[in-house]
Amino acid sequence: MVTYYSDRSVQVTSDAIRVGEHAYPLKELARVWHQRGARSWRAFAGRGALGAAIIGPLVAAAIGVVIAFQVDASLTVTIAIVGASCLVGLAAGPVADFVLEHMDRSYARGDRTLEIWATWRGRPVLLLQTGDALRFGKIYRALQRALESSTVG
Repeated sequence: MVTYYSDRSVQVTSDAIRVGEHAYPLKELARVWHQRGARSWRAFAGRGALGAAIIGPLVAAAIGVVIAFQVDASLTVTIAIVGASCLVGLAAGPVADFVLEHMDRSYARGDRTLEIWATWRGRPVLLLQTGDALRFGKIYRALQRALESSTVG
């Protein structure tokens, strides 16, 4: 028996796919397909918040510079406000590194639920539903390889 994919809840082998407590022998699967489910607005909003976190320090710095030149203050105070605003703007660099890493992860996970369906014993069965696009891809490719090798042999 060859294992094509295995994690805590899904195992794809040359004999069957096991999802949780259910096992489906590959020989009994007539057709396998995938579907995209509804968009997760939570993931979409999360990406927007991450984008705002990157732009936030830059906007705050720009507002600080504008205020520094609008306020009727001494040259020293104006320079201090501009300097502080520039420091706030420079904070965008380290923040951007952290935020962009989370943004990359959000795209790897995806913003839709993904489903793997199969015709098993004459009826459609939902084998897997996940919002993790990276995991979904690994499982679906493993299932395809397992099905291809079971039809060849």
